[in-house]
Amino acid sequence: MYVDLAAEKIIAAEKEGEKIAVEVKSFSNDSPMYDFHLALGQFLNYRLTLEKNEPDRVLYLAVPLDAYQSFFQRPLPKAAVQRHQLKLIVYRIKTEEIAKWIS
Repeated sequence: MYVDLAAEKIIAAEKEGEKIAVEVKSFSNDSPMYDFHLALGQFLNYRLTLEKNEPDRVLYLAVPLDAYQSFFQRPLPKAAVQRHQLKLIVYRIKTEEIAKWIS
């Protein structure tokens, strides 16, 4: 599977000895729902690929703090995160710091 990451990226790393991959999303379009649909679809496809090729690597979706605080608190995104067991990294755009890990 070829992964077209465009302006966004997927990063392989380790967190406390755990192999992880992080799909970084900016949620910069006018429609957060469009960004969410795109991110969720890509995330699920990447997770399937990792399960086959690197089963010991855990995939996280990285989202900006403002998108997490506003959009991800709505009922549909919250339900989708729970249903699909998304692991999230919430980051601060300006400082490029992680604000929260949600497993």
